[in-house]
Amino acid sequence: LLAMLFQIFFMIRKEGLISIEADIETPKQSPLFQRYPRIVKDQRVMNFICDNMKVIITTSIPPHELDSLLDIEIETGYNESMIPSHSVAKVADALPGLGIVAAVLGVVLTMGKIDQPPAVLGHSIGAALVGTFLGVLACYGFVGPMATNLEHKAKEGEVCLNVSKLALVAFVGGSAPQIAVEFGRRAIPGGDKPTFAELEKMIRTVPK
Repeated sequence: LLAMLFQIFFMIRKEGLISIEADIETPKQSPLFQRYPRIVKDQRVMNFICDNMKVIITTSIPPHELDSLLDIEIETGYNESMIPSHSVAKVADALPGLGIVAAVLGVVLTMGKIDQPPAVLGHSIGAALVGTFLGVLACYGFVGPMATNLEHKAKEGEVCLNVSKLALVAFVGGSAPQIAVEFGRRAIPGGDKPTFAELEKMIRTVPK
């Protein structure tokens, strides 16, 4: 992503904004973007970059306004991507309640056998408690972690957008291409963040 952004910024500095117009209009046919197939496959990131490059080309938007515009777009996308997580979390929250309902129902049925020997009553009460056990197990052992995993996936999806946002805003603000992508590098979480030297080495390999 940083390499692609650097190449876009370098082309603009070298040949002007109009030089990338054809690339952002048809990114799937663009020789520039075809060098970065993993990014092209991510439709959300491609739309984010291309749409905002069109804004930059067609208007002289100040950096602070572009920053606000990109924040709104990222926040809207994040809220949408969190819907599955919230939905699954609500299901998880309901499962212990369903387990309690199953337990109460089991106790009600057990009361109908109150004149039965202890062995029969014990079996019925045990079956009632199994309902509570399954509800709690499903909530905290399966469905709850699924909701958390979906939330983490949604947050991971924002990293590329935040990297692109910082780089775009820095470039529009007048930063050189190398400095603009350095701004973007700072938004990458520690485990995946390349070092300054690695970024510099990568930039030297980007076609110019």
